[in-house]
Amino acid sequence: MRVTLIHPAIGHRAGESYIRTWQMEPLPIATLAGLTPPDVNLRFYDDRMEDIPFDEQTDAVAIPVETYTARRAYQIASEYRRRGVPVIMGGFHPTLMPEEALRYGDAIVTGEAEAVWHEVLDDLRHNTLQRRYNGERSDLAKIRVDRSLFRGKRYLPIGLVETGRGCRFPCEFCAIQTFFDRSYRSRPVSDVLNELELLRDKKKLFFFVDDNFAGDIKAGKAFLPELERMKVRWITQMSINAAHDEAFLSMLARSGCRGVLIGFESLDAENLKQMNKRFNTMKGGYAAALANLRRAGISVYGTFVFGYDNDNEQSFGQAVDFAQAEDMYIAAFNHLTPFPGTPLYARLQKEGRLRYEAWWLDPAYRYNELPFMPRGLGHEAITQGCIAARRRFYGWSSILKRSARNYSDFFMFRNYFPINMMHRGDISLRNGYPLGDETWQGTLLEVS
Repeated sequence: MRVTLIHPAIGHRAGESYIRTWQMEPLPIATLAGLTPPDVNLRFYDDRMEDIPFDEQTDAVAIPVETYTARRAYQIASEYRRRGVPVIMGGFHPTLMPEEALRYGDAIVTGEAEAVWHEVLDDLRHNTLQRRYNGERSDLAKIRVDRSLFRGKRYLPIGLVETGRGCRFPCEFCAIQTFFDRSYRSRPVSDVLNELELLRDKKKLFFFVDDNFAGDIKAGKAFLPELERMKVRWITQMSINAAHDEAFLSMLARSGCRGVLIGFESLDAENLKQMNKRFNTMKGGYAAALANLRRAGISVYGTFVFGYDNDNEQSFGQAVDFAQAEDMYIAAFNHLTPFPGTPLYARLQKEGRLRYEAWWLDPAYRYNELPFMPRGLGHEAITQGCIAARRRFYGWSSILKRSARNYSDFFMFRNYFPINMMHRGDISLRNGYPLGDETWQGTLLEVS
């Protein structure tokens, strides 16, 4: 049996290459490959960097779908289904919008696909494919990752590894809480270490892709001494509360952690309250947390969002001032996005403030556009404010100034300028990017 795995792009703009910073290896593909029996002939195509051979013989196609890639995923599914090839879709978006995904796929997997992947393949063998599979929480001890399908593909030179899943915090805008029901689970330490051992000679830096590496600090403190003996460099994302645990930060640094992504989101207390992120200001707030991280020698990737009710024209400049004053390694300044299945989406829908009922499918919607009507500012003012914030933060004087406090680790300092220049170059490329391939001439084929 031949099965084709596809990772869809966000979209394609005519005459332009895909944005480089969006080209990390797709870990869900490697996870599915690791769970596939050896007698299944797997092929993999990454829509971000290669053409998809739609006429190549295959018995089925499987596509992991996120909200930003949904329109392109449905285009790809339509091409295969017109050729009589069954398409299975899974991931966050089909879980949050199952009825929509069922319109464009022969089958969908909701929840965690690892729990039902063998059942899906067995049904394909016997021509008994069901319309819907519900993957309950996977046993993380049974996860096996196979990256052999990535050979020859030009991904960013970062190894993606999962050490745990989920997050317990109830942030209004985050779909993680819906998908994982505000829970956190850790993978077995030995499995993570074995995976790293196989990759350590091939990768100089690892990204632990956990939604919140500090989702279980107690488990993290048990894992980090084992990781310290591996002598690898890694970065991750975590909630700011962990930055107030100096013992934990010290263990992070000794284990090879060189940087963390933290969602600061806003400097305004009322905005944080509306987000359900008041924990961001605990124990001395941002300044104390960042001072702790700096003492530990851990760089910071800060993220900020704009569009909440208390934002005004000064909010963008204040966020840039703060990120520059703290000499953040890199930072993101993005508009608020209401993802389906989140409390934010439900609230804005109830208030009649959505500009598009399904912005991820609307041909008129473009990346960096605000898909709802904000209260404090116009939607175009927020889009332009985010772009101006990025231009200022990634201006030459800002890059040079911030470099002075980002030299504690030679490896991170050596990569500081290339990474900042890459983000500088992406500022204009991302603006107005289409969702879906704007050169595609077909029509979305719905299941009859």
